[in-house]
Amino acid sequence: MQIQNAPYFSVGLTGGIGCGKSTVADMFAARGASIVDTDQIAHGLTAPDGAAMPALVAAFGADFADARGALDRKKMRELVFSDAAAKAQLEAILHPRIRQATLTAAAEATGSYVIFAVPLLVESGGWVERVNRVLVIDCLESLQIQRVMARNGLSEEQVKAIMATQATRAMRLAAADDVIDNNGDLASLEPQIAQLHDLYLAFSKRMAGIGSQRL
Repeated sequence: MQIQNAPYFSVGLTGGIGCGKSTVADMFAARGASIVDTDQIAHGLTAPDGAAMPALVAAFGADFADARGALDRKKMRELVFSDAAAKAQLEAILHPRIRQATLTAAAEATGSYVIFAVPLLVESGGWVERVNRVLVIDCLESLQIQRVMARNGLSEEQVKAIMATQATRAMRLAAADDVIDNNGDLASLEPQIAQLHDLYLAFSKRMAGIGSQRL
């Protein structure tokens, strides 16, 4: 997937669970950016009648679909956490479909620039090279845990288990071109997003004149 050769400026937005990626993406969208959310694409592929469901049922069995015909996410999550081969099989089914849907959505985008919201951008390999800038939403790990416990009703141990499957905070920051500090409230996000939006608009205009490259 060679996004960098595309005729638009692109940002890869990422962060650990509970860092506030969706909130930040919505705030950029309100300023005119096009958001391509790989999580939303994956959910669509695994919804009732989703394009990936026949292959998933064939690979894992009908009991991995719920009564509506959607993927039983809880059951699949439990399986892939404990079985590396099953995780690889799931990714082999979903990732090519997600890539294609991502490219299609980006090609159809009409915003001033494109933000790819990719929770596992650092972990998945290749995304850093595919986008023009990497934007990391950062917060304290203790705050991540508090937010996810409150939002999802998970125990501290469950949240920590999820975090253990993700890149560390240091790894994400090492991959970042830009960082948004989300240790505060919404008001603290506004000036950071406004500043980056202006920067990305400038990069987008510059790219229109010189072609795609790392900026």
